[in-house]
Amino acid sequence: MIGICAVCNREMDLTFHHFIPVTLHTNKKFKKLYEKEYLKTHGIDVCKDCHKTIHTFWTEKELGNYFNTMKRLLENKKFREFVGWIKKQK
Repeated sequence: MIGICAVCNREMDLTFHHFIPVTLHTNKKFKKLYEKEYLKTHGIDVCKDCHKTIHTFWTEKELGNYFNTMKRLLENKKFREFVGWIKKQK
């Protein structure tokens, strides 16, 4: 679907980024902490560039354990620098 990326604000083809990666949804810890519906729906629509970069910067466990909100993603200086750069791309 075409829309505005939640990270870089560019109008692009979007994918859904789960803040708790799907590979962790069956993990005992995450099943105990979060309801099934929350795991499925907690995330953002992002462009492929931003989505790929998120998964390049952090492991699935790092994403699930700490980088599981937009605020936490943007706390990272390298990621903020990427966002500043990608916003200028077409």
